[in-house]
Amino acid sequence: IAAGISIVVAGVLYFVGPKEPAFWPSFVVYAIFALMVGFLTYQTGGVFSPFVAMWMLVSLFASVFGVIGWVLLLIANAAYTATVYLLYELTATSVAMVIFISIIPLVAGIFAWRGKQESTTQGVEAKRLVNQISEVTSKAEVIINAIGDGVIAVDSQGVIQLINPAAQQILGWGRQDALQLNYKSVLKLIDEENNEITDGQSPVAQALNTNQQIRSSSLTLVTNSNNKLQVSLVASPIGDAGAGIIIVFRDISKEKAEEREQAEFISTAAHEMRTPVASIEGYLGLALNPNTATVDEKAREFIMKAHESAQHLGRLFQDLLDISKSEDGRMTSLPKVVDMTKLAESVVQNFIPKAGEKGLRLVYAPTLHASRQNLAPVYLVHLDNDHVREVLDNLIENAIKYTPKGSITIDVNGDNEWVAVSVKDTGLGIPAEDLPHLFQKFYRVDKMDR
Repeated sequence: IAAGISIVVAGVLYFVGPKEPAFWPSFVVYAIFALMVGFLTYQTGGVFSPFVAMWMLVSLFASVFGVIGWVLLLIANAAYTATVYLLYELTATSVAMVIFISIIPLVAGIFAWRGKQESTTQGVEAKRLVNQISEVTSKAEVIINAIGDGVIAVDSQGVIQLINPAAQQILGWGRQDALQLNYKSVLKLIDEENNEITDGQSPVAQALNTNQQIRSSSLTLVTNSNNKLQVSLVASPIGDAGAGIIIVFRDISKEKAEEREQAEFISTAAHEMRTPVASIEGYLGLALNPNTATVDEKAREFIMKAHESAQHLGRLFQDLLDISKSEDGRMTSLPKVVDMTKLAESVVQNFIPKAGEKGLRLVYAPTLHASRQNLAPVYLVHLDNDHVREVLDNLIENAIKYTPKGSITIDVNGDNEWVAVSVKDTGLGIPAEDLPHLFQKFYRVDKMDR
């Protein structure tokens, strides 16, 4: 009775209790039970005892404890066989009975319990991985829900799989209503003319088709309540092609409104200031004209500097007006056929004296090519001569300004489709972290003099 209770308790501890804490207590109980059954069987006739069925049960369950269990059982059987050989006559029948009541159940137990142990180990490992994944997922969900920008995840078919609270608030859609819908039903985008965009214009469709990140800041979002918001949107692929994309967007209506107000202020201020500056420039011009005024040489020098400064101020105001016009679409363009080689050369010639003052060498590469090959390259383009000249003026002037020593090289190259004008200098360069701001208005690099 005691042996039966002990094996039942051992089984319950092993299969129901925690794996690690219950192993050794269960094994100890099993070992005590095995000793009791073995002693009882030996005392009542050995392999011919009426209790051999209990010993077969011990042999069958030995493999539950792995190598320790079946090694212990083999040792017990070897000890019994050696005792019978030394004290009695070891017959073939006795050996056959040992194999039948001990070895065969042991082998059967090895095959029976090995699968149980493997599945238990795999189950524990799978549970651990599930817990880890659940923990990571929970953290990711907390982060996504805390982001102020709208976040939507769609699969390869464009079906929404995730939408965070910020996106729900911006769009006016509930989570349960938006999930499993196509993104076009929730993320309604229109162009500047209030027309629904095509797949070719949609950054989301482009990201799904090309598996590349697409950005846009020129689209308008129509919410569920038909409000219109200007948004900045980034569509980024998830892993390999076909895995889906993440859409991150935010409302930039306020920023755009402030930019428009700023542009209007600049345009108005520049336009109003041009009139007095033009008057100052005109009167200084009259003062320098010997037919309208008489001044001594010293005063003429001062007036000439003031006249140059007034002209420079007028150009600055014109630049501000050009910026405003380019942003609101009022910039006019008068394209014509221009030889870019000659245009660039004329701009370079104007800066040779200024570069010489700083001891810089101004090199126009097409001239060198022509001297070596006896043939100057010709690149004819259709563009606004004044606008391109202004761009080249700015690039070369900045190259001279921020190049302490060395040289500045201007080159023109092209093919049947494109023409490239490059300005290369040995100056300070632009830090990598400032390159994204290259086309941002009024942005200047900190510590530019270094």
